[in-house]
Amino acid sequence: MENAESGLTPRALTRSSSMTSPGKQPSAALSRFRVIDLSHVRSGPTCVKQFADFGADVIKLESPATAAEESGLGGTRDGYEMQNLHRNKRSLTLDLKRPEGREVFHLLVKTADVVVENYRPDVKARLGCDYATLKTVNPRIVLASISGFGQDGPYRDRPGMDQIAQGMSGLMSVTGFPDQPPTRVGAAIVDVTAGLFAALGVMTALLEREVSGEGQWVQSSLLQSGLALMDFQAARYLLAGEVGERVGNDHPSIVPTSAYTTADGFLNVATYGNEIWRRLCNAIGREELLEASEYATPSGRIAHRAAINAALSDTFAIKDSSHWIAVLNKAGVPCGPIYAVDQVFADPQVRLLQQGAKVTHPRLGEIELVNQAVNLVRTPASLVSATPDLGAHTDEVLAELGLDSFRIASLREMKVI
Repeated sequence: MENAESGLTPRALTRSSSMTSPGKQPSAALSRFRVIDLSHVRSGPTCVKQFADFGADVIKLESPATAAEESGLGGTRDGYEMQNLHRNKRSLTLDLKRPEGREVFHLLVKTADVVVENYRPDVKARLGCDYATLKTVNPRIVLASISGFGQDGPYRDRPGMDQIAQGMSGLMSVTGFPDQPPTRVGAAIVDVTAGLFAALGVMTALLEREVSGEGQWVQSSLLQSGLALMDFQAARYLLAGEVGERVGNDHPSIVPTSAYTTADGFLNVATYGNEIWRRLCNAIGREELLEASEYATPSGRIAHRAAINAALSDTFAIKDSSHWIAVLNKAGVPCGPIYAVDQVFADPQVRLLQQGAKVTHPRLGEIELVNQAVNLVRTPASLVSATPDLGAHTDEVLAELGLDSFRIASLREMKVI
């Protein structure tokens, strides 16, 4: 059966059987699509990972210069960064700085549905992967471009990094404690979000293409993604003129919601509205707090945040976290432990959700990678292969494009591949 959109054989059938871990099959959800991955670091690979895990034929296009691929933010080939971000892909080496390399790239684009890149804007045109060029090669192509600050404007040529965007979007200004400097979130949250927004944009463009028959240019940036993550804090300013400040582990507008010290660690508790406040006080035996008129309303509790937190801290410090989690959950009060990463993956619910997924690596053996965070009941994501070695599928992909062994050998001799 042919792909109704492209007329090509379904992509799942092009996946080399040597790629898959024993007993695993690729997802069928996106198997009709081919994605060319020109991206690096984290935001672009995060975008592409959404397609790779759901069965798209993802071809990671890399420079033949191995030194560039084995250093920097990507880490070593067998390291956790590369393995986490580039699983379920095929690797093709190609030098886009050479005209012969761009010619092969454009042959590949003719067979593809999506190209993802996170070059700075001026680099795209030089490498022949800008949208104006790609749409002449394949009018149905969807190009996803992820940048630091946007494709135009005064900051278009600035290099973008997660922490820089955290600062410029306001995230760091509302993270941390009032008497401490602005603090970055402890994970690359803007990079990841930019990749997810780009993937959402690509999905939307592919759906729209079913009507128009045309591809389009999808753009995402770290700065925009950081602003989106500000969510209610941004809305507070735009609608009410309120500038959020750092309040540590407290919620800026819901009290009590904070992290509390227990006899053996820490505990998160979140309340909202008078009913949850009542449940909390009754569950921990602090009914007298309900009798205090100054705490009777949400606005009153905000005004007396310090006094309420002090009273709750005194109580929570008496017993360990597991005791309070059991008590509060029974009472219907949102709460939970504050885990270190090793504790996260030991939690029975996390294990049930299979958030650590196993694949087989030719040198590392069986390894675990971070699984997808969305479940499709009928066509779920599947982690079937570890990150391929550099250029592991070069001959295979070029043969699919119709290049014979003599042409492939010639390209290799010229160091184009």
